Amino acid sequence: MAIYPCCFSFLLVSLFVSFCYAEIRLTEIRHDDRPIIPFDEFGFTHTGRLELNVSNIALSNQNPDLDMSKVGFFLCTRDAWMQVLLQIEDGYINCALNSDFVKLVFEFKQLKGKSNSFNTVYQENTADQYTLVFANCLSHVKVSMNVRSAMYNLDGKEKHRDYLSAGKTILPRVYFIFALVYFTLAGIWIYVLYLKRLTVFRIHLFMLAVIILKAVNLLCEAEDKSYIKRTGSAHGWDVLFYIFSFLKGVMLFTLIVLIGTGWSFLKPYLQDKEKNVLMVVIPLQVVANVAQIVIDETGPFGHDWMVWKQVFLLVDVVCCCAVLFPIVWSIKNLREAAKTDGKAAVNLMKLTLFRQYYIVVICYIYFTRVVVYALVTITSYKYLWTSVVAGEMATLAFYVFTGYKFKPEPHNPYFVIDDEEEEAAAEQLKLEDEFEL
Repeated sequence: MAIYPCCFSFLLVSLFVSFCYAEIRLTEIRHDDRPIIPFDEFGFTHTGRLELNVSNIALSNQNPDLDMSKVGFFLCTRDAWMQVLLQIEDGYINCALNSDFVKLVFEFKQLKGKSNSFNTVYQENTADQYTLVFANCLSHVKVSMNVRSAMYNLDGKEKHRDYLSAGKTILPRVYFIFALVYFTLAGIWIYVLYLKRLTVFRIHLFMLAVIILKAVNLLCEAEDKSYIKRTGSAHGWDVLFYIFSFLKGVMLFTLIVLIGTGWSFLKPYLQDKEKNVLMVVIPLQVVANVAQIVIDETGPFGHDWMVWKQVFLLVDVVCCCAVLFPIVWSIKNLREAAKTDGKAAVNLMKLTLFRQYYIVVICYIYFTRVVVYALVTITSYKYLWTSVVAGEMATLAFYVFTGYKFKPEPHNPYFVIDDEEEEAAAEQLKLEDEFEL
């Protein structure tokens, strides 16, 4: 049956991809013959509500004998969906709407007369993470409709609506706290630059810009989630968030490349191959941010949603790999210089610094791209905020390490390395195995 490929696609999506924050969403479905269309995923508490308003319903086949009980909306958990797939595979049912494991929201057979719209409010009192799904089990029948969905929990004694999923409802406070931390970090960095203003390079001012952009980005994200939590709409804060997210992403990857090349504090220029890395990373960051916007704003019901998700992951991996090349080149150049310029001790210190930075960059990329993603997958929906905290803590640690290791340092012209230290450094360079990159 045609339902199998789509079922398995939806299963993979629901198991390994976190959907959006389930704000009030307006969706247009046009001439769609997919048997399964997943909408938003949401973590309900015991006071969960789903408001579903569907209008302009039109089927490509107007035969009055169609079994409209095979078309409708339902809620389903991830574990329940696996049971539904087993039932379909074993032949117990031929449509997901007939399964006892799903919670039926509305069947099109309930449409009155020739009505092409309906409004319903579904109460969910069993706390769990559900996905709103549309099922069309009629062969060769295309569906068009406008869907307005709103999922929320009633919070507190006054029953205020909370449009953020359970487990994500504290995210506004989390982002705001981290924004304050970064603004504080920016203030500390400004103070350090002022104290050591005679040894400040352009790269240090660039680092200040990255910290400020990160703080503003987090502040916009906090406001974005705060408005969604209270009203179901971002009220324009999502636009500011996307703008500063793009600027922060481009600046951060550019900073890693510039530090990796030693620009400003080791040499005042960039080589052609280093410029080429920037020319690759910056356009890829543009593509990555466009993909992120499409992923966030369309949701899994879009035909090309999974394609954009794959594009985002691919581009992100390419960017992460590209920024490592300048660090590798700097390490090799320092090793070669140590053998020829007679400054073994100084080159050993620089070599050690760039090796540490190379390892830290790899750890940062691995943690924020792999470990955090794994946390989202394995963590209960009630504690999804922990993956955000983990990712932001790793990013903060990376910023602090970078600032500490590459802060302005006065070079004492009267400081002379004695012969014994120079010989020991030269001997260590000789005895070291080639650094495995």
